[in-house]
Amino acid sequence: MKRSPELLRLADSVLLPGFEGRTPPDWLRRRLGEGLPGVVLFSRNVVDLAQLAELTAALRAERPDAVIGIDEETGDVTRLEVRDGSSRPGNYALGVVDDVALTEEIARGLGDDLAAAGVNVDFAPSADVNSNFANPVIGLRSFGADPALVARHTAAWIRGLQAAGVAACAKHFPGHGDTAVDSHHGLPAITATGERLHEVELLPFKAAIAEGVRMIMTGHLLTLACDPELPATLSHRVLTGLLRNELGFQGVIITDAIEMAAVAGRYGIGGASAMAVAAGADLVCVGGENADDAVVVTIREAVADAVAEGRLPEDRLAEAAERVSALTAWSGALRPAGAVDGAPAGAPAGLAAARRAIRINGPEGGAPLPLTSAPHVVELSPPMNLAIDKNTPWGISRPLVELLPGTTVARFDEQSWTATAHHNGAVLHPAAGRPLVVVVRDAHRHPWQAAALARLLEARPDAIVVEMGLPGRTDLGAVHIATHGAARVSGQAAAEALTGRLDAVEGVHRDA
Repeated sequence: MKRSPELLRLADSVLLPGFEGRTPPDWLRRRLGEGLPGVVLFSRNVVDLAQLAELTAALRAERPDAVIGIDEETGDVTRLEVRDGSSRPGNYALGVVDDVALTEEIARGLGDDLAAAGVNVDFAPSADVNSNFANPVIGLRSFGADPALVARHTAAWIRGLQAAGVAACAKHFPGHGDTAVDSHHGLPAITATGERLHEVELLPFKAAIAEGVRMIMTGHLLTLACDPELPATLSHRVLTGLLRNELGFQGVIITDAIEMAAVAGRYGIGGASAMAVAAGADLVCVGGENADDAVVVTIREAVADAVAEGRLPEDRLAEAAERVSALTAWSGALRPAGAVDGAPAGAPAGLAAARRAIRINGPEGGAPLPLTSAPHVVELSPPMNLAIDKNTPWGISRPLVELLPGTTVARFDEQSWTATAHHNGAVLHPAAGRPLVVVVRDAHRHPWQAAALARLLEARPDAIVVEMGLPGRTDLGAVHIATHGAARVSGQAAAEALTGRLDAVEGVHRDA
């Protein structure tokens, strides 16, 4: 069998590429007309909801039934609000609050925004159980470490999002939570027994399937209990044997970004794509910044060659195309939730959720809260994993300056801290005679950050610590505030906690 036009068109039907820019490039317009089923969007494609609506309209002008997906998790991983930070907290904060009705409300509001802007698939929620506290890529993207909690909030998120006509996508099957390797860079291994796999990692995915989730994303993970040789994305045992046959999922299976090192590093981007489709995937996500016409052609030809060489049955491609068609038929004509004015509609519920996720440890009603004079803030900024856009703003400085004018801020990454740490006076001089607030993010995973925090607290034991990542020790500082996320609303809630404005807010939790 040769690369006939018909075969190449069928190969196109399993590819979902990203692209550069905020308008569709010519190659993408042409490919959509020739058979590509749709696109995946990232923050590089989005200014605001109004511009996003214009972009999706241009894409649908080429293919009315296009799959238009976006990687919008809210919280730290936001594409819609990367310029200012998310108006909705992430999964971990919602898990801390543990109000499934609130989780469903947050997801429904997001779904309304996406539907109004012409998006019909959201690559969320993360259904991973974050049972490894040192996990470098999941962490706050998970609802928590308790499988039952993660399962009920995964179901609630799916319920809310899909009620708005936007397909949810549970990820990263069969579960990326108990790993210490970021699959962007290497191949994580899940060493759990089959019994534990069903009791922990798979429990949220079972809940997602029971809730009617329309899409599941694979993880580039070696699941030893199922297939000790191939990553889940490329494993027939995992995708067809476990997910399709055993768990009964009949929706669309999409890969995580196929260019990630865990799969493409060993098999090449074309080889990994063909293997994924043969294993049972219906869509291959090509999300990297280098996604262009040449990359799409490379993958298309590799998939076609796999059919020609007998490594990929042609009817497997046809089956995948049918599932994708069923997905777009389900979403149907999107129901706009209202005028698209560029601003997300979910801010009130998002801020309420962020406030309820605040946890304060320290003396009840004693010093040093609330702050009544402008503090000096030292923010310790670690590198972000690749799922988080590095340009996403975070911290407490902006809202705190608004609440306490005169607040000053100094931010350090590891390099700048190392360069100035031996000048302890230079770091602490701006805080002389003033309150000191130290903001950290996943301090337990970054030795330099933990050491910097210890040094600052040795010099200023009255300092207030604000942890905007996963909280490790909560007994550090005169007062310790955990936000359980670094979304814009989490920073706002922390600033309110520092200034006493949360005292009258119902549902705010404080540990004495």
